Amino acid sequence: MDVSRSRRIIIAGAGIAGLCAALAFARRGFSVDIFERSETLEEVGAGLQLSPNATRILDSLGVLEALRPMAVAPQGVVLRDARTLAELGRVPLGAAAEQRWRAPYLVVHRADLQKALLETAAAVPAIHLTTASTVTGFQPDDHGITATVERSGRTEQESGLLLIGADGVWSALRGKLQAGPHSRFAGELAWRTVVTADSDIGRAFAAAGARDVVTAFLHSGFHLISYPVRSGAAFNLVAFTPGQRIAESWSGTTDTAPLESAMRRTSALLARLARDAGPWTAWPIHTVRPEARWTTHGVALIGDAAHAMTPFAAQGAAMAVEDAETLAASVAAAAGNLQAALAAWERMRRPRIAAVARRGAFNHFAWQAWGPVALARNMVLKTRPPERLAADMDWLYGWDAERG
Repeated sequence: MDVSRSRRIIIAGAGIAGLCAALAFARRGFSVDIFERSETLEEVGAGLQLSPNATRILDSLGVLEALRPMAVAPQGVVLRDARTLAELGRVPLGAAAEQRWRAPYLVVHRADLQKALLETAAAVPAIHLTTASTVTGFQPDDHGITATVERSGRTEQESGLLLIGADGVWSALRGKLQAGPHSRFAGELAWRTVVTADSDIGRAFAAAGARDVVTAFLHSGFHLISYPVRSGAAFNLVAFTPGQRIAESWSGTTDTAPLESAMRRTSALLARLARDAGPWTAWPIHTVRPEARWTTHGVALIGDAAHAMTPFAAQGAAMAVEDAETLAASVAAAAGNLQAALAAWERMRRPRIAAVARRGAFNHFAWQAWGPVALARNMVLKTRPPERLAADMDWLYGWDAERG
């Protein structure tokens, strides 16, 4: 087998998963070619949370130094009653998180993470990025994989050891690997916006104690997450409500009446958000069948392409980062048996992904509980000390890639 081909990784998608995979493979001596279907890399979305299990890896990839100037290290995760704004519970973060989990807990704007990843990758000679290029298919052979790439009206063949599908929840490669539905709507909409810290809404959030923390406002009809981004110059807001299926994209817009209705019976601060904090973007939450396969001969799906889940554990980006690092480590240690390495990687990752998905489902149930369940939740939160709430997250935030 040609040596250059045996050390070449082909990646479909230049989002968080694809860029992290490129960096993880490059630092292990592989050459990497990323093919991105967009002509320009304009990352959509708003804020995201990067827990210590992700920032520990980003640090090892050389990304954290470039990211930190635009990130915020919140001092805690605070749970509040959406009607009264009363604090129900708090998980300490900040310095306590870094000491407990050996890495910082950060909140960032997605575009800032994308920029840091791109700048880091651009400085690595072994990584090559081509835009306006779509991986449309693949053909395995005895020596690896050959990917079909559509570029500038031409169809080209690119050969390498491994093809990684990092092309998101609406992955084109997943359809080549799996049977069944492309993805499925989870019945929830995520309403997203960003407000400046010096706006009326921003000042009101700061006055309500949300200046330097991640705040979850809990209510039976919805829940709202807020946290500072852009070095504290803005607040990211995301509200989750039941809703009807809308356009399958990350930029669908729709009437805010459902959001206004959900927030109507809450505190004065939250009740005015739907009207005053816009424009809002409604994102349909889609998931991927958890039992669907992630790997085949010479091909692996990572991140949302493999296992898109609901965002209620705030771990979508973190799981993509974990996938990238663990896949690169598994392939580097394959000792010539790539298929066995891919199968072992998938077996290792599945329990972790399933546990995170269960945590997200639990959060959704607890945060939008009503009646006796909500009363019981509030009682438990009020009586459980912050240290105990932090300990409940050790399995998630304390996870280390080297230990699997």
